[in-house]
Amino acid sequence: MDKRDGMNYAPQGKPSPVVKPGEFVFSAAHIDHGHIYGMCNGLTEAGATLKYVYDPDPKKVEAFLKAFPQARPAASLDQVLEDRYTLLVASSNVTSERGPLGVKVMRAGKDYFVDKAPFTTMGQLQDAKAAIAETGKKYMVYYSERLHVEGAILAGYMIDQGEIGRVISVTGFGPHRLMAPHRPAWFFEREKYGGILCDIGSHQIEQYLHFAGEEDAGVQLSRIGNYAHPQYPELEDFGDCVITGAKGTTNYFRVDWFTPDGLRTWGDGRTFIVGTEGFIEIRKYINLAADGTEGNHVFLVNGKGERYINATGLTGYPFFGQLILDCLNRTENAMTQRHALKAAELCLLAEEKAVWTEKAPSL
Repeated sequence: MDKRDGMNYAPQGKPSPVVKPGEFVFSAAHIDHGHIYGMCNGLTEAGATLKYVYDPDPKKVEAFLKAFPQARPAASLDQVLEDRYTLLVASSNVTSERGPLGVKVMRAGKDYFVDKAPFTTMGQLQDAKAAIAETGKKYMVYYSERLHVEGAILAGYMIDQGEIGRVISVTGFGPHRLMAPHRPAWFFEREKYGGILCDIGSHQIEQYLHFAGEEDAGVQLSRIGNYAHPQYPELEDFGDCVITGAKGTTNYFRVDWFTPDGLRTWGDGRTFIVGTEGFIEIRKYINLAADGTEGNHVFLVNGKGERYINATGLTGYPFFGQLILDCLNRTENAMTQRHALKAAELCLLAEEKAVWTEKAPSL
């Protein structure tokens, strides 16, 4: 995995199977974003059996098969949906097409696991809710900046253990490297990618809801801008947002496409969590200017003192095994459906409310 390339971020963990081979079969379909590799890594490491891969572009299928040679290329999406052994379909298709595909998958009798952001319009969200109610199937979302980051997982455990008391505020920073020449054309079309607060902002909102234990919240303020990319007039290269939870907790986050080339990783993602009895800082992917260090740096301060932990190798990625068992047992231990959809809803509201701070001058 190229740590400079967030588009193809695909962590690999230690195999921790929760099922035997063949007990939980899944397939991949429409692989327009590199996050599909992380999604499939997580599922296969948890014991899932990958059966089919489908995409209309044979080059994408060829690349996928190099990483997952056990998969079989499907001739069509229908072949995947009609396969009685496939229990879940994983997808990272064009953002605006994720919701409609999810409805189709669930109505075919299968659970759906999709890359973030799961929707680009409120209409898609409502359609998905209707299909969930109709079919009883899951519409799960790959919020990788928490689910596939051991530092974030450890911070969640610390909060659950009462290390910082009751969480009252979460602040998140999600800078990313643009790597524009390597992006597909749809990435720069607002209708297709949904806007920066919907796209990479989804990570920040989901983390806030999780760490603060909020089930509902409202967007107070959101802003977007295009400061430096006039060649991509529909790109939002900066965004920030203020949210207040139903329990009174607060959230501020900032996302942008301004990671400089000199940084060793694709973004200096950080999260600050303030509680009534202490605080936590997560440096997810890098500790700046410190040689030999990568990510998962967790700093804890409470009444007992100061503590630093490198979480790499400590927690693994439990979400994937929990998701497999949730699908088999119809439980909600990995993530509740309400949580996954509430994070998506707030992303859409943040984009709807957003005011432009600056638009880059035309070329």
